[in-house]
Amino acid sequence: MSQEKVDVLKALGAEIVRTPTEAAWDSPESHIGVAKRLNAEIADSVILDQYANPYNPVTHYDHTAEEIYRACNGQVDMFVAGAGTGGTITGIARKLKALCPNIIIVGVDPHGSILAQPESLNTSTESYKVEGIGYDFIPEALERNLIDKWIKSEDKASFIMARRMIREEGILCGGSSGTAMAAAVEAAKELGPGKRCVVLLPDSVRNYMTKFLNDGWMQTNGFTDQTMATEQESKHLQWGGATVGSLHLKAAVTVTNTSRCREAILLMERNGFDQLPVVSSKNGRLVGLVTLGNLLSRIAAGRVQVDGQVQDVMFKFQKVGTHFTEITDDTLLEDLTGFFEKNSAGVVTERGGSKVKAVITKVDLVSYLVKKAIA
Repeated sequence: MSQEKVDVLKALGAEIVRTPTEAAWDSPESHIGVAKRLNAEIADSVILDQYANPYNPVTHYDHTAEEIYRACNGQVDMFVAGAGTGGTITGIARKLKALCPNIIIVGVDPHGSILAQPESLNTSTESYKVEGIGYDFIPEALERNLIDKWIKSEDKASFIMARRMIREEGILCGGSSGTAMAAAVEAAKELGPGKRCVVLLPDSVRNYMTKFLNDGWMQTNGFTDQTMATEQESKHLQWGGATVGSLHLKAAVTVTNTSRCREAILLMERNGFDQLPVVSSKNGRLVGLVTLGNLLSRIAAGRVQVDGQVQDVMFKFQKVGTHFTEITDDTLLEDLTGFFEKNSAGVVTERGGSKVKAVITKVDLVSYLVKKAIA
């Protein structure tokens, strides 16, 4: 589940109980098993259970399918949708088959799920990244006999298609919408001229801002498309494979977390620095960063005294919500461009972060490019 979904539910006042994705649907540790346990423990609680709720497909039979039929003036030759709980595709398929007898219903199921038929299509047991579709059991709401054809989908094609729809069509859709569209592009090749294919896009990009919309996430998961590959190649040529070590940065001047703010200010003024790495007074390990701007603003506001300790004004790495980025002499400069979009400075350490070596800023990267252009 994406972090955005968790954040929205928390904002609504919900308590989040996480379950392992790899847990079998009928195990006590699965989301269904945990829901049943909590239902038994919490008085006056209810499980909505869209997997078995008969009104799940009914609402799509009565409303969604009718809307599609009217919007298409009664001509729908193919309908393509992903299958999750099964309610959407079941309700729509049942109504459209009654209204358009020759329609082809195409269900889309990710590799790693077992919803598709024939069973021989379900060869993979790998987990998948697309959310909201596919399961390791057959939901009661899904009537597979209504599906004329199943297409198995892959994460990479799904996310690349979703990004393409956002970029080229301005449709701010989610990952499973990319899944459905990628399958529809293939399935529609079976249709002749003048035929109409309807694709259901069930999700928006709101819940996936830090996932497939993020280039770093796509690259980490091996979902790089041609556009991203071209950008990476251009970036590599620009930086020439240079590393942090090639910048020959000045050795870092550090303060301890128990040093006085006065000492930190004097050190920065004496060395011409705007920030200093902060190390633990107990073991010498990197624990944070203190900046001149933050230090002076807090002193001016009376929130800290000049003789107060640095740990009261430093940015503590332990509290950073995002993943800590390790920067060493071997780190490629091209890999730091994204880092500096969100950070003003970084601390160069020995591998493992045991010893501070230098501080690197955006200015260091710009200076490198200027020198490279002049040379």
